[in-house]
Amino acid sequence: MILKELNGHSPVFGKNVFVADNAALIGDVSLGDDCSIWYGAVLRGDVGSIVLGDRVNVQDGAVMHATNRKSSVRTGNDVSVGHNAIVHGAIIGNDVLIGMGAVVMDNAVVPDGTVIAAGAVVLAGTVLEPGIWAGIPARKVKDASEAVTAMAHTNAAGYLEYKNWYSDKE
Repeated sequence: MILKELNGHSPVFGKNVFVADNAALIGDVSLGDDCSIWYGAVLRGDVGSIVLGDRVNVQDGAVMHATNRKSSVRTGNDVSVGHNAIVHGAIIGNDVLIGMGAVVMDNAVVPDGTVIAAGAVVLAGTVLEPGIWAGIPARKVKDASEAVTAMAHTNAAGYLEYKNWYSDKE
């Protein structure tokens, strides 16, 4: 793994964290307990902080970053950031699934129990309602429900299991 101190900030880890060999964590990055950062993911806390809750997985090739003096990344618990997704200075609630290749821009707010579909783009400053969002720009395609929240939560729970497969080998 690539861990880099920058401007007096070094990545901080909670308990039982897995970080893949070629993931990069730079500067002001904080991981909660049971997080997993997968192959090729980049969490670049150089111009804004990145703070992840517990049981957050950032999948292969995903990028987290911010805009200098304008945004930072915050996630709640039980969040999945899909393969090649970008979270740029956004606030993400609990039990959220951000699909593969989705983009969530600066100061967007994704509430608890929300799914951002693969390839969707959430524009800067957008404050979403819970539910499923898809398209460019992202539009709500399904209202919030226990099933939507469960979908996001179940995805994050799966990554707890996968993380343990790798962590047991270390």
